[in-house]
Amino acid sequence: MSAVRSVLKNNIRNAEIDEFLEVEVGKAGYAGADIQKTPLGARITLFVTRPGLVIGRRGVGIRDLTERLGQNFDLTNPQLSVMEVEVPELDPRIMAQKIVATVSRGTAFRRAAVWTLNSIMAAGALGAEIAVAGKLRSERSRFEKHRAGILPKSGDAAEKTVRTATVMVQLKMGLYGIKVKIAIRDALPSELEILYEKKENAEDQKSEINAIAEDQKSEINAIAEDQGS
Repeated sequence: MSAVRSVLKNNIRNAEIDEFLEVEVGKAGYAGADIQKTPLGARITLFVTRPGLVIGRRGVGIRDLTERLGQNFDLTNPQLSVMEVEVPELDPRIMAQKIVATVSRGTAFRRAAVWTLNSIMAAGALGAEIAVAGKLRSERSRFEKHRAGILPKSGDAAEKTVRTATVMVQLKMGLYGIKVKIAIRDALPSELEILYEKKENAEDQKSEINAIAEDQKSEINAIAEDQGS
């Protein structure tokens, strides 16, 4: 087997494993998996928000999941470990799944997107964007985007700071596509961080100038009323 075919085969298998894990441990807040091939076998690290649901009582859940992974995907000596996601609000896949769960219960997609966007920004994100596409209000497909903060769109800054996830959900109106982008503040390059601070300072100065102008305007109006009386 050539090197190209070997890489493609591994990538396809990893995608199948990811889909399998999303179904099996989705209720535990599945955020993804890191799959590595070692001389001793396959090493898989799961990232979830509730590790207890995956591990199970006395480790029964994780042992059963390890056995099924080995059987279904022909993995040699699979080693499974579970890591907890410390800040779920900064993980786009978890947030997209949260929107899916919310709209599946009957909540309007716009309200679910706004709630999720507010929780992302409250967790300390630099910026975020949520796009919902599908038959939202009628038979004609369209999309809506909700944005907040600063979200680099291209270049090195976007590659380093922005995390993206897309999730599909089947509803009565049809298939919805939910795409979440989150810009991580800690991954921001120093140059952009300086520009961001300058922008914040400029906005603060603008607010102060507007407040001073309003006070002066009020004083002028008061003097004019006194002179008129």
